[in-house]
Amino acid sequence: MTAPPIVTPQEWAAAREALLVKEKELTRARDALAAERRRMPRLEVEKEYRFEGPDGPASLHDLFAGRSQLIVYRFFFEPGVAKWPESGCPGCSFMADQMGHVAHLNARDTTLVLASRAPQADIERYRTRMGWQVPWYTITDDFDADHGVDEWHGTNAFLRDGDRIYRTYFVSDRGDEGMGTTWSYLDITAFGRQEEWEDSPEGTPQTPPYQWWHLHDEYPGAA
Repeated sequence: MTAPPIVTPQEWAAAREALLVKEKELTRARDALAAERRRMPRLEVEKEYRFEGPDGPASLHDLFAGRSQLIVYRFFFEPGVAKWPESGCPGCSFMADQMGHVAHLNARDTTLVLASRAPQADIERYRTRMGWQVPWYTITDDFDADHGVDEWHGTNAFLRDGDRIYRTYFVSDRGDEGMGTTWSYLDITAFGRQEEWEDSPEGTPQTPPYQWWHLHDEYPGAA
């Protein structure tokens, strides 16, 4: 292994400052990309999709759980995949293992769910084994094929306006690697983080940063 050089504290600080310039450029570019993402055109979902959940049949509208935004991660868990039926896709499982607490997304009027083709009995067994809290539904029709995830994995974002639903964003493959935190999910939604510093379309709901943040069991209505 060819290791980097050993330097003095002053040299290390100088190298850190030089790298920080590039890191700040990346942060600003990421914020600008998120702002552009919030201005993407919307695709109305006109087809009726049906799922099975722990409480029975559900529509795409039901998956929102009364909120305005929905993020659906297509988890590759079905017959013929990986160590079925004991476990699902290793990458999807790794993804689910690093998902943050959904209470923070819920506080931003956003619901996160998983969706797979596995039956509910298998989903509940695996979910219980892994200790995952994210709601997990069974796909029963062409939802996955219609939204770019008939195989493998991917993340779709939707916006609800009354009874009308719009697809607002989609990311898959290596684009999913950075997902998992509350910020990464909010950054792919139509409303973003909903904080006042963001460059968002006029009328987007926004509040001051920090003030809306709470412990996950201290949000209004938290169980």
